Amino acid sequence: MSKSPTTHAPTRGTPGPQHVQPTRTTASAKVATRKRRVESQPASGKIEPKQRLQLIAQAAYFIAERRGFAPGNELEDWLQAEAEIEACLKAALQ
Repeated sequence: MSKSPTTHAPTRGTPGPQHVQPTRTTASAKVATRKRRVESQPASGKIEPKQRLQLIAQAAYFIAERRGFAPGNELEDWLQAEAEIEACLKAALQ
């Protein structure tokens, strides 16, 4: 009786590398994504108006999230987000 070569197949139920949970929290991942989008803009500093509005809307969402989505401050959230995005874009030009 001869032994056949043993192949090592993954064991069922054992998570492989694709099942590893991320170590960052969801909130920090969102912030990192937002920063990455601002940083990934063209070097000329010109962005499309649609992209600018998307960045502002996303920043306003995170501002509202930090204050618990309490109603009545939507305009202030938007204006603060607009100022933050403009500052980021201006800093990217320098």
